[in-house]
Order: sequence, then C-alpha cells, then structure tokens
Amino acid sequence: MTDKDKTEKKDKKERIPRQPMPEQDPRVRIGNFDEVPLGYSPETAMLEARRCIQCKKPGCVTGCPVDIDIPGFIRLVADGDFLGAARKIKETNCLPAVCGRVCPQEDQCEKLCVLGKKWDPVAIGRLERFVADYERNAGTVEIPALPAPTGKRIAVVGAGPAGLTIAGDLVKMGHEVTIFEALHKAGGVLIYGIPEFRLPKSIVDAEVEYLQKLGVRIVTDAAIGRLKTIDDLFAEGFHAVFLGVGAGAPVFMNIPGENFSGIYSANEYLTRSNLMKAYRFPEFDTPIARGRNVAVIGGGNVAMDSVRTALRLGAEKAYIIYRRTKTEMPARAEEVHHAEEEGVQFKFLTNPIEYIGDEKGWVKQMVCQRMELGEPDESGRRRPVVVKGSEFTIDVDTVVVSVGTMANPVIPMTTPGLETNRWGYIVTKDETGETTRKGVWAGGDIVTGSATVILAMGAGRKAAKAIHDYVMSL
Repeated sequence: MTDKDKTEKKDKKERIPRQPMPEQDPRVRIGNFDEVPLGYSPETAMLEARRCIQCKKPGCVTGCPVDIDIPGFIRLVADGDFLGAARKIKETNCLPAVCGRVCPQEDQCEKLCVLGKKWDPVAIGRLERFVADYERNAGTVEIPALPAPTGKRIAVVGAGPAGLTIAGDLVKMGHEVTIFEALHKAGGVLIYGIPEFRLPKSIVDAEVEYLQKLGVRIVTDAAIGRLKTIDDLFAEGFHAVFLGVGAGAPVFMNIPGENFSGIYSANEYLTRSNLMKAYRFPEFDTPIARGRNVAVIGGGNVAMDSVRTALRLGAEKAYIIYRRTKTEMPARAEEVHHAEEEGVQFKFLTNPIEYIGDEKGWVKQMVCQRMELGEPDESGRRRPVVVKGSEFTIDVDTVVVSVGTMANPVIPMTTPGLETNRWGYIVTKDETGETTRKGVWAGGDIVTGSATVILAMGAGRKAAKAIHDYVMSL
C-alpha cells in the first residue's frame, strides 16, 4: 500500500483538520513584547498528533537537518507520553523549544509531509514546541547518562545555534567541550537577533542551561581572534576547534545620506532592543531611536523582526520597503501575516536611493524609486528593474537597513592556513565543515552566508561526527 493509499484510507476513517494555535490579539500584542503564539494545550496536541499516519518512509525526517525521529515523537504525543516525546527529540536536537518556534517548518519537515499533498501537513513544529515546553514547565528535564571521558578537549567558537548544537553532541560523546562567546551572553542570534515576541529569552536560557548541565563549559566576553587566537587554543591543549561565529557584520546600500542619525543596520537595531533590553523600557533605558515613522529596508525574517519591534517601541507608522513583490519575499509567510495583522504597511516594488536629513543631521525623508520585475536573476527570483522618472519621497525619522550581513574577518585574519572565499566566508572541504587548517572545522553562516537556525544546527551535527572521528584518531 502506498503512502497516498494510506492517506486516503485514513481520511475515510477520520479527517481531523490541522489544529490552529491560539495567539495574542493583534490590537493587544503591539503594546507588549510578549510571545505572539500561545502554544497548544495537551488535548489539542494529542488531536493534532493523531493526524500523523506514521509513514514507513517518512519524508518529514528527510527534510529535517538534525534528523529528528519525527514519527516517533509524534506517536508518543498521540499516546499522551509528552515527556517521552521530548526525550525522543533530544536524542538528536538539544534545542527543541527554539526550533519549535523559529524553524521554517513549512519549507523543511512539513513541506515533505504526505498529508500536505492533499490537505494541510501535520503541524510538526507546533508539536515540537509543545513537548519541549511541557517538559520544561513540568520541571522534569532529564540529563542523560554520559559515556566515560575520552580525554579529548574541543573548543567551540561562538555560542549560537551551530556552536550550541555541536557542543551538545560532542559532550554526549564523552569529550570535554568549551564554548568561547564574544558577547556577554550565550545564544548568538537567538539572543541578540530574534525579538522576545517570537523567541522569549527565557527559552534560550533554559536550553543553554541544559547544555551546561550536560557538562558544556561556556566562557563569555571571549572574542577569539582578539583575546586569543586559534593557535593559542591549540597551545592550551585543545585537540580540535569548531568555528560557529555566524556572519553578523552589517551591510548597507552605500547610498547618499546613509550616515544621518536615525539610520541603523538591523543588526544594531535588534541588538539594542534584544541584548541591551530596550524592550524592557523603562526598566532598562537603552539608547535607541523610538521613531514615529519607521522604514525597514528588506524582505526577510530579520526585516519582519525589525519592523514589528519598531511598532512595539512606539512607531505610529511602520513600513517595509521591498524592491520586489510579496511573492518573492524570503520571510516566512507566518511572520509576514503577523506583521500585516499588526498594521505594518508594505511598500512593494520600492527601493530607496537617497536619504535627506534635517538641520541637526537626523534623517527626515527617504527618496525612493518604483520598480518593476524583469527576468529571473541568479537567485531564481525575478530581477527588479527601475521605472524611470518614478522617484518619490517618504517621511521617516528612523530607518533600519536589513539587506543582509557579511562575514566578520577577525578570525581568518589571525589564523594562518584558514582559507576564505572572495566574500570572506570560510572555505570547507565538504559538508562536514573541515577547513583548510588542520584540526579546525566551521559551520553555519560563516560558511554558507545568512541562512536559518536549523541549517546552522545541521552543520553543527555533521561537524560533530567528523571531529569525533578526528580526535579519536590522534
């Protein structure tokens, strides 16, 4: 019997619609930074889990970069064994509450769900979030037994998704793992880049704490490449090094007026709000522009996070300025939908070409051009083409530029033998992340450029296996 046959047989027996997740009312949530989706109840989770038809060859697992036994954990949810389900996920994923919130499931596991061929796919991400929250809220987080120590020491540079994942995998193999983090708090982009209303800091803190209980040591305020070099780490006795430093250096458009006050990179804007706690004003009086008319340039998830943050910081008008159409936007559909509900104004086929400032040097207007779509470019999306003579202005007092990021050059500059490509990203030999420098692996955005949290975690998992084989051969 094929998967399609099973689907139809199951449908004849019982058709359960995909269960929606309750959310904060948009009129209320734009006045706070509390999480927008409220999560499943146990009853709803079990009902949703019963939709899974337990395929023998589950496509959903193929679509998961960290190889979660998705049918296995969903079967446990359907049976009401929520703690068992959480522990099943943690066999391969040490950050389930994070992934359940920010993974683009619609383009990965859920995209390959057989049910999705005819109806809505199983809500895999929502179920993952539910069981992770259930285990944490019940106070029953279990620390698994670890193998005997191998005596091998591994340094992980960067406490973001890739670094946290590889640290969890390697410590469970018996190795001594130390993460060096440049900022004062672990989490990387999970902490400084993603707002509280999409990923509460307490969730990241809890999953970092889990890793520490496993035995992972985390050293903060340690900028490798400045405080010490990769060579220093080897001299201190580390047997291998993993670089998961992300790609957080800001990119601007290099147009006139970009140095006016009130113009931020998305990286700086979100860091001021998230890591410096501007979102907790007046408890934290962080210096950040609380503009009335805020324009965010870009169409990705970071742009959505920025514009929705601006609304919550008090903007009366918050715009997304994007040079293509809604169809080509790289942001998750759910995030775009939430932004629309909250009153964000989308100005598609629009591109800024100049900023105009006031007598005090603060941005007051943005000159834009209208665009139209031409033939597809190398990204597969239709190329935006300028409509001649279409210039117009928009009144703004704050602008957030979210058009991508690039690699930070500090570590490559201080690490002999570490090859980078012309954009500054670290060159690896294969998908394990082995670099051109012996004993050094890399993964995540510093190799691929800006991508998703789960892809960075997948890179960490692949590198963990390779590093284990390497250090055990020494």
